[in-house]
Amino acid sequence: MKGVILAGGKATRLRPITWVTNKHLLPVYNKPMIFYPVEAMVTSGIKEVLITTNPEHVGQFINLFKKVNDFGIKISYEIQDDPKGGIAQAIALAKSFANEKEIMVILGDNIFTYNLKNAVKSFLAQKTGAKVIAKKMPTECMHYGVVELDTKGRVLSIEEKPTKPKSDLVQTGIYMYDAQVFDFIAKQKPSNRGELEVTDLNNFYLKQKMLTCDLINDWWVDAGSSFEELMRANILVAKELMEDAEKANLLNLYSNKE
Repeated sequence: MKGVILAGGKATRLRPITWVTNKHLLPVYNKPMIFYPVEAMVTSGIKEVLITTNPEHVGQFINLFKKVNDFGIKISYEIQDDPKGGIAQAIALAKSFANEKEIMVILGDNIFTYNLKNAVKSFLAQKTGAKVIAKKMPTECMHYGVVELDTKGRVLSIEEKPTKPKSDLVQTGIYMYDAQVFDFIAKQKPSNRGELEVTDLNNFYLKQKMLTCDLINDWWVDAGSSFEELMRANILVAKELMEDAEKANLLNLYSNKE
């Protein structure tokens, strides 16, 4: 499996701090935002990662990973010329990179600690199809795609920003696809927003009964969606690091007593 991180867009909701840089390069506590999805992929076993971004920002990513690439992976780049083309259009840029292999796609502003290794294992066991990763969220947060599951955990529907959500499960920006994904994207038509929507792409798989869903049971933040969410991501990461440091200190103290 190969990894694809989508790091394009104009990030208008985070202006003025995104006027001169890409939002995925903004700091989340002690490192650039883009490092979090890269680390999630590395933890899941991925060795090759493609980053898609805007033409004006690609040089910034190249410079960053030239200076700091301790991940032990190969990183490639593709440019999305149309920042309003949509997520599915950005995924289509990975066709030659994927080379008929399965891909994991993560939106570059997703911050989470959930280990995707088991999700990857179960997806590869499917042989064909796609997998979405969902997270239970308050109903007032339904400005995402909403995933409806049956009592056995099978996907019944996915709707993009519904006015009357059928569940409290939101579609996070974490997806896994087989090689059919590029054929499905080629058949897509732009939505009313003029974009190739990822929800429409996932519904191609759903209609073929080839879509599964795993749930994140830990925290997850769409850090690029607002200043409030960016701040929340910083707070959660800082809290987790401090808790880890406290645990390490306690272990050291215990070891010294021994």
